[in-house]
Amino acid sequence: MILIENKAVRGIPVLHLAKKSLFDDRLPFVMFMHGFTSAKENNLHYAYLLAEKGFRVVMPEAMYHGERQGNISKEKLTIHFWDIVLQSIDELDLLRQYYLENNLIDMDRIGLVGTSMGGIVTLGSLTRYKWIKAAVSLMGMPYYEKYALLQISEIKKRGIKLPLKEEEIQALLEKLKELDLSRQPEKLNQRPLLFWHGKQDPIVPFTYTYDFYEKIKPLYEEKPKKLHFIIDEKSGHKVSREGVLKTVEWFETYLS
Repeated sequence: MILIENKAVRGIPVLHLAKKSLFDDRLPFVMFMHGFTSAKENNLHYAYLLAEKGFRVVMPEAMYHGERQGNISKEKLTIHFWDIVLQSIDELDLLRQYYLENNLIDMDRIGLVGTSMGGIVTLGSLTRYKWIKAAVSLMGMPYYEKYALLQISEIKKRGIKLPLKEEEIQALLEKLKELDLSRQPEKLNQRPLLFWHGKQDPIVPFTYTYDFYEKIKPLYEEKPKKLHFIIDEKSGHKVSREGVLKTVEWFETYLS
């Protein structure tokens, strides 16, 4: 039986799943970050399958989403995209510390996965946290600065006024550079990394992600099996059943 606990950890709403028989044990740990405009419960199928394999899974709610949404409009949410990404990265370590202090996780077996914005959070987190032992990016991409500039251009095209002065935009871009994995791929340190991306994705450009994958291949020459890219030729911005199952298999291989 899988138990699902809905609670707040240090002010962050989370769904916490594990087998009932193992609920109080120290387990390999996977955190799952949801996508933009989504919510933590929308990815319960991943968490259930991982919990069945013996993992403790925590699914945080991102700022301005789900239980934390408040009255923010979709337009304002778009403008706060990178604030949400940056805060999510900060909060991941608060969650890790909580479960570690409560002796519920194995500090040497921690994984991170996310869809879309959650995949972007995952790839940025790899620049900061050495404790991430294996990761999966589902429709994410690592080019923080490049993607932010693309978004700013799109927002301006749509006639939406950015509530930021030019110097504030530059300050944000400087922050993003610090977490931009494309600028510091050596920080991967050959950690197991799986990508899944639909070739027809209209939201997160497939080419950004695949170009990065090609760029980092030489870093995995000694351990090529630890880097893998699943291309779905027909999919847009939705992960296939294969992507879900391969995510579970990846963590089984590298965290069990």
